[in-house]
Amino acid sequence: MALYGELSHPKRYITTHSEDGKAIIDGTLPAELPFNEVPSKSVGLSTCYVTEGFPTVLEDGKDIAVYQKNLINPPGLTVSNGTVIRYVDMRPDNKAIMHRTISLDYGVVLEGEVELILDSGETRILRRGDICIQRATMHAWRNTSATDWARMLFVLQPVQPHAVGGKELVEELNDMDGVRPSS
Repeated sequence: MALYGELSHPKRYITTHSEDGKAIIDGTLPAELPFNEVPSKSVGLSTCYVTEGFPTVLEDGKDIAVYQKNLINPPGLTVSNGTVIRYVDMRPDNKAIMHRTISLDYGVVLEGEVELILDSGETRILRRGDICIQRATMHAWRNTSATDWARMLFVLQPVQPHAVGGKELVEELNDMDGVRPSS
């Protein structure tokens, strides 16, 4: 069943090991990913997985417990000591507010065509399969289609404090619809 327009509702499968050491699918969580709409219904977000700490601890399902905790109490866009992988579905002709996270983000267009807009005024059109590496820059996204939803997949990870021109950068969400500050 389509979640937004013709976009599919993706599933998430987590692997683990059987008692005899064989790789199996972990059944702790259902495969169906929860999607949340922001209040304006312009964007749908799904937190696919969250980790805390480096390196991630897999022993006794500790990483799965961290993810479950973050499903109950979702993080902001980033987690200061871990990673977040998230789907972002964008309504047709929707432009996100200009924002900055203090993180290194990998953004991959999975469906549609999305325009990257930087605060310098520079833009790029990204099509299916294109990747943007966001390095704590001020940016916005725009779905270029007037009729079809677009989907991106983001992997966000924290970075060390970062300064430009002698000024330390800070997260700037600018009242982004339905998004909490990062933790």
